[in-house]
Amino acid sequence: MSILGNRVLRTEDPKFLTSGGEYVADVELPAGATHVVYVRATMAHARIESIEVDEARAMPGVVDVVTASDLDLDPMPPPFPMIDAAMGQPYLARDVVRYVGEPIAAVIAESEAAALDAAEMVVVDLDPLDTLVDPSTADGSDTLLFPDAGTNVAMAIPSKDAVSFDGCEVVVSQRMVNQRVAAGPIEPRVAAAYWGEDGRLVHYASCQGAHPVRDAICAGLGLEKEQVRVVSPDVGGGFGAKGRSYPEEILLGWLARRVGRPVRWAETRSENMVGMGHGRAQIQDVTIGGRRDGTITAYRLHVLQDAGAYPHMGAVLPFMTRTMLSGVYSFTDTEFDSSSIVTNTTPTAAYRGAGRPEAAAAIERAVDLFAAEIGMDPAEVRFANFLSPDQFPYTTPTGTNYDSGDYATALRTALDAAGYDDLRAEQARRRAAADPVELGIGISVYVEITGGGGGGEYGSVELLPDGKVLAKTGSSPYGQGHHTAWAMLVADRLGLSIEDVTVVHGDTDVVPTGSVTGGSRSVQIAGSSIHDAAGRLSDMAREKAADLLEAASEDVVHDTENRRFHVAGTPARAVSWTEVAEATAAEGNPLVGISDFSQGGATFPFGAHVAVVEVDTETGRVELRRLVAVDDAGTILNPLLAEGQVHGGLAQGAAQALLEEVRYDEYGTPLTANFGDYAIVTATDLPSFERIAMETPTHLNPLGAKGIGESGTIGATPAVHNAVCDALRPRGVTHIDMPCTAEKVWRAIEDARS
Repeated sequence: MSILGNRVLRTEDPKFLTSGGEYVADVELPAGATHVVYVRATMAHARIESIEVDEARAMPGVVDVVTASDLDLDPMPPPFPMIDAAMGQPYLARDVVRYVGEPIAAVIAESEAAALDAAEMVVVDLDPLDTLVDPSTADGSDTLLFPDAGTNVAMAIPSKDAVSFDGCEVVVSQRMVNQRVAAGPIEPRVAAAYWGEDGRLVHYASCQGAHPVRDAICAGLGLEKEQVRVVSPDVGGGFGAKGRSYPEEILLGWLARRVGRPVRWAETRSENMVGMGHGRAQIQDVTIGGRRDGTITAYRLHVLQDAGAYPHMGAVLPFMTRTMLSGVYSFTDTEFDSSSIVTNTTPTAAYRGAGRPEAAAAIERAVDLFAAEIGMDPAEVRFANFLSPDQFPYTTPTGTNYDSGDYATALRTALDAAGYDDLRAEQARRRAAADPVELGIGISVYVEITGGGGGGEYGSVELLPDGKVLAKTGSSPYGQGHHTAWAMLVADRLGLSIEDVTVVHGDTDVVPTGSVTGGSRSVQIAGSSIHDAAGRLSDMAREKAADLLEAASEDVVHDTENRRFHVAGTPARAVSWTEVAEATAAEGNPLVGISDFSQGGATFPFGAHVAVVEVDTETGRVELRRLVAVDDAGTILNPLLAEGQVHGGLAQGAAQALLEEVRYDEYGTPLTANFGDYAIVTATDLPSFERIAMETPTHLNPLGAKGIGESGTIGATPAVHNAVCDALRPRGVTHIDMPCTAEKVWRAIEDARS
């Protein structure tokens, strides 16, 4: 009986629940390790007149203080060629600071306390410049963050074909703010580095891929790959924001070489809130049109993307928003254009979903606005416009190739589970009774792209002398449960127990290649690679068993149920995995199956969410009562792991709709620099999620799997947002931007009343 598809407990958890994991801050460095603290900009936009470091250098325990004038490094160039190279980010600010939190100087000391004390003594004279916080203002402003670039537009996607709404009976337009949010992982950014006696740089990283970090260090410091070893131990969350390498981290190798000692750096929570990449940050102008019978015929979306002070991954995410522009719907008259604008704020990065939640939020809110305008139930409008299963494979108006989908079934399943008709009846009763606590029901139906971008993933499975196996993977987990999943795949393919499988990741000296773990690609690509490598090992072991049995290899059967190899038709003549292992070990020729599976295209998981909220119209308080989620991600390897991914995504999606927002004042000063000011969601803010499994396997990989790591954030945000707006509609509020905080809801009700 196969172990796949069963609720197998995470093999990682006993360690985390007892002795604890090993994070970068836990790593014991060679003798003489020092601590790095960065002096950061306190103004959002200012010219650096001077930096006084003499007093800091003289402080007890200080080893060195480094500023941009000490560096021989070129700025980090933008990561994509379509962005002007003039917008590159220096490792330490040289002439101008462009956001609060930008590193200006690095203090290296014997202890963290000594480094912190010395950092307070570094005097930076800043001459304020005009500050650009709002991308709408920055677009076209005479104030330029990068005068050499001649513009504040980091990147633009022009419209290909203009949409005409002339033939529409109904046209609705709305400006929406998909607000800036913080990733807020439990473990902030942390890294350590030292130069070994062999002349190689050893770097420890809390990241989403050891090999990409190595490549970034090589590019930044002018090193060859053979000169750098990157190790990524346990990682306390990333959510996409740890998918890039930051100047503070890359600089550590340079600092270690300068002082001739190991260095370690761990930021505070407040530093994390202003230094780690933020997510979302789009201003969306939507126009949707169609007929009064509910048929949608045209849709246009203009995106103003806030790139932050230095354009990185966040600047190009409108490409992903455009990719998923029309969502689950059949209308083909669409238009998209975008501009990514630099502002005096923290640079934006990929954040769970990375461009796809923004697309779903826009279209799903637009459909609800259209339904309200024509007086039709939002579920019925969706049913009237869905792509049908017989239309797949389907190419969208923006050229995205969907592999499969059954959106109507997903929504019908979610509505039935939620008791939709009863909810609408209860809503009507409350409205008739003028109940001050309004009931709101929100729907979203989404499709997303996973496993895109091309490329494979390294996987190997090696037979050890004791008959157990060692699996090596290029994927880097940060909470997903990869070790459990890969052990399940290997055990199932080889006929072993998962206790016989050891999984290794995150060491560039041990695993030859690897990619960023992101875009919900792990199971379908890295998992398929491990699955294939195990199959290759099985074939190799069967040939060796044939030698031991003195039989032809084609006559030998790998009996996974009984964990042995035997001659076909003669099960009594058999050898075990241990016997095969001992034989190969004696010959000094271990068996290793190696794979670098690449998928022929992206997969497109989908789902439907129904949210139920109660809104106290006298106080503005919103309470999320229910969240029903139907998420299809193809074949599910381990339902327990899948549920964990969905639950986390639902929490983050609901949090964006209701609570989270990074805010600045008009001078670019962060107003949400800790968890006291930035509202991270807690268990008390959430109901018990109601999840309904749905499996539509894909043909693009041998596991039939699609991604599921980001689905919850894509479906939950518009569902909860629509629910709040649905509750407020009788009060004259047609739309409210996220987050739907009590104050914002109360003000919207009062404004509508007055």
